[in-house]
Order: sequence, then C-alpha cells, then structure tokens
Amino acid sequence: MDAPEDRAADWTAAEAERWLLELELFGIDFGLRRIELLLEAIGSPQRLPALIHVVGSNGKSSVTRMVAAILGEHGLSVGAYLSPHFVSFTERVLVDGAPCDPQQFAGAAQLVKTAAAQLELAEPELGPLTQFEALTAIAFLVMNGAGVGAAVIEAGLGGRLDATNVIDSAVQVCTGISLEHTAVLGDTIDAIAREKLDVVRPGGVLIVPADLDPAALSVALERCSEQGARLVVAGRDAPAKLAVGGDFQPANFALAAAAAHALLGSLDGAAVERAAAGLVIPGRYEHAGSDPTTIFDGAHNSAGAEALCRSLQAEARAGATVGCLSVLDDKDAEAMLNALGACSDELIFTRATHPRALDPAVLVAINERLGGPPGRVIEAPHEALAEARSAAGSDGLVFVAGSLYLIADLKRGPEEAGGSTL
Repeated sequence: MDAPEDRAADWTAAEAERWLLELELFGIDFGLRRIELLLEAIGSPQRLPALIHVVGSNGKSSVTRMVAAILGEHGLSVGAYLSPHFVSFTERVLVDGAPCDPQQFAGAAQLVKTAAAQLELAEPELGPLTQFEALTAIAFLVMNGAGVGAAVIEAGLGGRLDATNVIDSAVQVCTGISLEHTAVLGDTIDAIAREKLDVVRPGGVLIVPADLDPAALSVALERCSEQGARLVVAGRDAPAKLAVGGDFQPANFALAAAAAHALLGSLDGAAVERAAAGLVIPGRYEHAGSDPTTIFDGAHNSAGAEALCRSLQAEARAGATVGCLSVLDDKDAEAMLNALGACSDELIFTRATHPRALDPAVLVAINERLGGPPGRVIEAPHEALAEARSAAGSDGLVFVAGSLYLIADLKRGPEEAGGSTL
C-alpha cells in the first residue's frame, strides 16, 4: 500500500484536526460494520504484521507504550495506537516511539474522509463515521504507509464492538478488569470481561496480570479454551529498572515484557533494560514539575485512584500533599475521592473543559460527606494548579488526577481552546 501522503496530501494537519473535532457531533456508536466496510474501501490497512491488541480497565496506554518500546529495542520498526491524546491527534499514532508526521496524518485523514463520505452515500442506514472509527482507520493507514514491522493497538472502550476489534492479532493483553462504563459493558466483572476478551483470536496468546480478578480469570480461561489460545499469567515485577514512577508500573512492564516475549519467542535482557530506561509515558504518574514535586496521573476510576494513592504515599516529602481534581459525570466520584482523600492534606476541585465534567461544588459536597480533607473550588484548571502548588509549598507534593481531560487542559496554554472530548 502506498503511503497516505502519496495519494492525498492536500490537507494540512490543522484541517485534519478540525474535521476530527467535527465528528464529535456523532458521539460513540458501537459496532464493526462501518469500520469494516471503510477499511475495505481504503485497502485494508489493518493487515499489519506482528499485531498485539491491548484491552483492560486501567493501564492500557502504559502497556501499549511499553510493548512498543521493548519491540523497538529488539530492532523492529513499531507502530502504536493510543488514546486519548493531550494536545494533538497525532499523539495517538506513534511510529518508532514518536507522534507520527503531521502531514502523513493529514493525508490519511483526507483519504478516510473521502471514503467515509462514499460509504455514507452507499450505506446510509449505517449512519455516519464516528471520531474513534476515523482515528482507528487513520492509524492503520499511517502505520501501513510507514512499513512498520510490528504494531501495538490499544482498544478504546470494551473490545467486542470496539473499532479496533478488526485486527487479526497474534497476542492479546488484558491489563485487568474493574467495574467501568457499566451502562455499556455490563454491571459485573464477568460481563465486562466477556466484552473485553472477545478480542482473543484463534491460536492467539492472551497475557493477563497475576492479580486478575478471579471472575475475569475464569472468563479468560473459557475464552482461551474456545479459541484454542494459550493463557500466560505475567509476573508481578518488572525485569528491569523503570524510568517512570508509580508503584503500578512494574506490573504493567511485566505484562508488556510477557507480551513481547510471546510475540518474539525470546527477549534480549539488554534490550529490555534499554526499553525500561528510556520510557516516557505522558499523563501516567508523570513528573510535571518540582518545588513542589508535581505529578500528573490519569487515574479516573477507583482502582486507578487507589494505585495512585499507594504511589503518592511512597513519595518522600516534608510538606503537604495537595490534590487538584476534576471528574467526569460517568465516573464513580465518591470511590475516587474516598481513595485520594486518604493520602491528601487538601483537595482543590476544578472543572476540565469537557461538557461532562462535574460541577466542582458537587465534588466538594461529596468530599465533605466522606469526611475528607479540606476542599475548595477554583474553576479554571491552570489557576487551580497554581493554587495547589502554592498551598503545598516548595517541599510538598501536588498531584493532578480524576480525568485525562484535566491533564490535557494543563498541557495546553490557559488561553488555548479545549481539545477532543471523546
């Protein structure tokens, strides 16, 4: 397949981003028929070599980046598809560890838009393409055009009806299962596991963590039996020293190493060490400042909040710990605040520039009902972070959590418009 820029290079990156933002009007519409027909129309770019599919409730982006890094240190050119992004959509498509070329991205986007318009005319009953479907197709085009030797694909929401569930992956990774998106995925661990583990392919290798919920493990065993797949339970500890913080990341790296081993057959210890030493994972226990130490973490459910709290408690500091939080209305804010309040001296509640961000006053009320630490409202995210840093003092600790969209706001300038909300 030709690189996308060879066939459709008229758009600028800004035009591609504008079109993708327009697609948010169509929200989320699960199903595979649209994406399957679209991909067929543009040459089936999802047929990539050495595919690894990553699903789960927490840690998907970290594991995806880690697998890509390990494979890259073994001499492969590697593509990775992630979500969400912070500033630019190009951050969702990595080639050899870096956001893809903006012009390649724009060319792929233009090609996808043209094919989507033709599909909508031919099959109007299917409805319009969604933003995530468009991004998924763009990612496959860009990686195919770059000639990657392996690709690591992070699922969006769920697995069975997720737009990424069109690949014939050799290895599947489940990072863990917890209650999330229950209105869509089901209200039990068993139901959610069935949705996510639908990605297991005949003859595949499924990698799961050592602490996988027993109900999810039962589903994993059943699914592997049905598909003639092999189940591998990863260790708990990373086989190398990591450049990223967070006490949850060694287990994530162990998963990633197990996935890379399943794909390659063996691993070179020195290559694994280089991958671990060079890791950069934006928004996942990311050290974003000092004096006071400032950490950005995308914890947005109870399991993520508990893991963040454990990591914060392990940080050495003399001053206060102050949290800066925003939470979307489909999350369990009470469970998150219960966890994060236990390791905070003060909480500052703000509002991410997302239409579903909870009113900070609601978060204050929940925190008070739980008997949490002192809390107050500062609506503007950048002002909230500045006040949190001031309150913590130079020898304190500040953490930003509750929503990746809040972190995206803080990575943009205070006057910049908000980005994607999906």
